[in-house]
Amino acid sequence: MRKLIVSVGMSLDGYIAAPKGEGDWISSGEEIWTHMFNDLADVDTVLLGSNTYEEYAGYWRSVLTNPDADPNERKYAQWADRTPHILFSNTVQSVDWANSRIARDPQAEVASLKQQSGKHMVAWGAGEFASALLRMGLVDELRITIAPVLLGGGLPLFQGIDRTKLKTIEVRPLKNGAVILRYGINTGK
Repeated sequence: MRKLIVSVGMSLDGYIAAPKGEGDWISSGEEIWTHMFNDLADVDTVLLGSNTYEEYAGYWRSVLTNPDADPNERKYAQWADRTPHILFSNTVQSVDWANSRIARDPQAEVASLKQQSGKHMVAWGAGEFASALLRMGLVDELRITIAPVLLGGGLPLFQGIDRTKLKTIEVRPLKNGAVILRYGINTGK
């Protein structure tokens, strides 16, 4: 059965965005990209909430046409351009990126996708969307890259979730000071 993986970058003090929404603190570098591309080999569907989709789609489509783009960003943009994306929104009426579609009911859609053949699904971003997926019991794994920075405020990773037991799958320190954490979701709360 396919898994739903929530993957996100987070500051050491638990924020996914700084107070003004800036993301310049997120860890990057060759080691991060290598790890991400290895993970993406097992993924064939991207799930996004409406707060993430517009910026995400606009940015990665612009990378495709930018001759000066970072080679790793270009590689990801090419992967994203050919990979199905599902935007979960009750307000957005249409999307114009190839291989993208809108779904309204995460519970039914993800349950259906898990029963279909294919590789795993990844939900990028976090905040409200990841919290909703967790509350619905849809998430199988959390992959959190902790950046070596304290933001002191901003958008927290999870909001309004119940206590959830996790099983450590992997802890990987990186040379740039970031740490990649992988947790399985324990269905027994």
